[in-house]
Amino acid sequence: MSQLEKIYGVHAVEALLRHHPKRVKQVWLAEGRNDPRVQTLLALAADARVAVGQCERREMDVWVEGVHQGVVADVSPSQVWGEAMLEELLDRAIGPPLLLVLDGVTDPHNLGACLRTADAAGALAVIVPKDKSATLNATVRKVACGAAEVIPLVAVTNLARSLEKLRQRGLWVVGTAGEAEQELYQHDMTGPTVLVMGAEGKGMRRLTREHCDYLVKLPMAGSVSSLNVSVATGVCLFEALRQRSSKNKP
Repeated sequence: MSQLEKIYGVHAVEALLRHHPKRVKQVWLAEGRNDPRVQTLLALAADARVAVGQCERREMDVWVEGVHQGVVADVSPSQVWGEAMLEELLDRAIGPPLLLVLDGVTDPHNLGACLRTADAAGALAVIVPKDKSATLNATVRKVACGAAEVIPLVAVTNLARSLEKLRQRGLWVVGTAGEAEQELYQHDMTGPTVLVMGAEGKGMRRLTREHCDYLVKLPMAGSVSSLNVSVATGVCLFEALRQRSSKNKP
């Protein structure tokens, strides 16, 4: 049991049961919880032949840090993919691919929110450096609301080298920077695009910036100078989605 992870929250556990049921070894429900969402979990667990047990909420409070909603699962370790998976995804892609790169985002809440937005906007994968970056854990999965079980998270050893490989494959690398001259809404993202978001506070690293084909900025009309990275990511990804949807309309 020590080698298992505890994943918590209704959305995260339901997503695992739907998409990766073999990873789920045990589902725990808080005593007294018997609502429609729990009935869905019970049905999914039964289909996957996953054992379901009950325990007191205060015991769950000890297991995990966060709002568990009375639902916790013991699962096999998280899957973070390597660059081989990225190549496979690009080979299978239908239409111009959209990739999200997070250059050193360390807050698991931000990573979870970015995974959720990337999945909603139709991104093919989320790419992070192996070092100095948040990785999949229970908090990320809870914030991602199931997206962490659907969209691949790819960890690369050398981000600059990976960006160069993507450029060689014909993808355009678009970095975000406050000092950029071009605004996001002026840039065409309907082609094969890699969107690069910098770390909280620091932005993109110098070497990452040097491997960008374009730099864009978000127009800021108020008194604040920047947005939280997960919010900025959402704005950028959905602008790409808007452009692509408009282009595909007859």
